[in-house]
Amino acid sequence: MPPSIRPIEPRDLAEIRAELEAHWHSHQIWSLGRCHQADALPGFVAEADGVFAGLVTLNMDPGAWQCEVITLSSRRKAPGTGAALLAAAERHAREQGCRRIYLTTTNDNTAAMRFYQRHGWRLAMLHAGIVDRVRRLVPDLPLTGFDGIQIRDEVELERWLVDGVE
Repeated sequence: MPPSIRPIEPRDLAEIRAELEAHWHSHQIWSLGRCHQADALPGFVAEADGVFAGLVTLNMDPGAWQCEVITLSSRRKAPGTGAALLAAAERHAREQGCRRIYLTTTNDNTAAMRFYQRHGWRLAMLHAGIVDRVRRLVPDLPLTGFDGIQIRDEVELERWLVDGVE
């Protein structure tokens, strides 16, 4: 059975914090050199059989023409949770009048890059060395990530929400 998706509510705070700690080891998420307090952001949760199953958090950029996905995670390996959360984020951005939705992931996270591309997202930009610069402010950021790859860059992926733009 596919998960149910609903907006984040105040009652979700403990689960959200646990999810952020499990995947990012912090409630503060860095993207493009900016720090986001992810446990205070709007977004959506997935539930399966009434149990917390995943999370997506969002940040509307000034002017609301684009929306950034700050976190996306799933507690279960069952197919469809991440895709359902991503679709909810895209719908929300479209309903808010955004023309573009985007996100970043670190250069070591090749599984995430494959996931997003399978769901119609495109590689948009490489932000070379940005993690190295953030590490000067946050020295406890790990040096290596998945598959022993050194974490140095952010890869930006995007999806345009208007017809005719690719």
